[in-house]
Amino acid sequence: MRVLVRRCWGPRPVGGGAGRGPSPQWRALAGLSGCPGGEDGRGTRVREKPPWRVLFFGTDQFSREALRALHAARENKEEELIEKLEVVTVPSPSPKGLPVKQYAVQAQLPVYEWPDVGSGEYDVGVVASFGRLLSEALILKFPYCLPRWRGPAPIIHTVLHGDTITGVTIMQIRPKRFDVGPILKQETIPVPPKSTAKELEVVLSRLGASMLISVLKNLPESLNNGRQQPTEGVTHAPKISARTSCIKWEEQSSEEIFRLHRAIGNIIPLQTLWMDNTIKLLDLVEVNSSVLTDPKFTGQAVIPGSIIYHKQSQKLLVCCKDGWIGVRSVMLKKTLTATDFYNGYLHPWHQKNSQAHPSQCRFQTLRLPTKKRGEKIVAMQQCTK
Repeated sequence: MRVLVRRCWGPRPVGGGAGRGPSPQWRALAGLSGCPGGEDGRGTRVREKPPWRVLFFGTDQFSREALRALHAARENKEEELIEKLEVVTVPSPSPKGLPVKQYAVQAQLPVYEWPDVGSGEYDVGVVASFGRLLSEALILKFPYCLPRWRGPAPIIHTVLHGDTITGVTIMQIRPKRFDVGPILKQETIPVPPKSTAKELEVVLSRLGASMLISVLKNLPESLNNGRQQPTEGVTHAPKISARTSCIKWEEQSSEEIFRLHRAIGNIIPLQTLWMDNTIKLLDLVEVNSSVLTDPKFTGQAVIPGSIIYHKQSQKLLVCCKDGWIGVRSVMLKKTLTATDFYNGYLHPWHQKNSQAHPSQCRFQTLRLPTKKRGEKIVAMQQCTK
């Protein structure tokens, strides 16, 4: 979660060491950071404590959980944490809009569509899975601004790479670059075995929402105690695109394919090529070791991509780099069960080409053309190794 704050030249921190020049301090309060008169430079008095006026930036299910927590805090009149809550999201082809807009409309919160950010006065900007780089001019309108997470891609890569530890970081926003501000709060949790990115997103969104409220309750102190991000341990994730979903049968192990399915399967179904047709693999399952004792698997040499229909379990069994994966349904023009695919496509092919080697009927890696525009690179910083 990110926090927008004004950048001013502040006093040297205690213990900063002699002989150093002044360093830029990111402070919650403009008055504390050297801006005259306790104002934000535009004549507007900066609040030093709650209740806060909040402008929330978000889009998806993940950020909706944070918005829900902020809305609940605003409705809690006894605590007086949030006085005003308004929302900025991005346009969507759907008439209903993205999840954040749907929630804002349901909760009767003022909502704007980017690049419109309204014209009101706010104390805090909260940015959660927004996917747009805020301009320096916009950041400087906020005495405080909280960024949160780095969008869904870090969660995807956590599952994709088999990480055992994940977490949420709340940090300050700085102009012109994503995810470089000081850390205000950070918590880690173990990744449940075999969890999907969607399941993990639910857990992390709730954790992040709770952390956000905790930071808002002590915002000036949290900002003053923020720590710089480490320069080591930062890895840049590859692009998440349709090409990521193309299975490389000769290169990927069964475990890697299952992790890929758990990471992106609910967003982009895994894809492969069969007889010059693109096929999407919709439901992947592990193969029981007892199935692999069948003579079909032990009595002949098979190569990655080879397909065998297992009648007893009604699955397609596909050979990969180090073993087999099971497929219960595919999409080829329409959704088909493994049995439908076998009866309608595999079995007729084998009857027609009885002399051909079975490997000619295998799945092959789909090579999609490289897209140079319209794809985003997402960065991931692992909190714990």
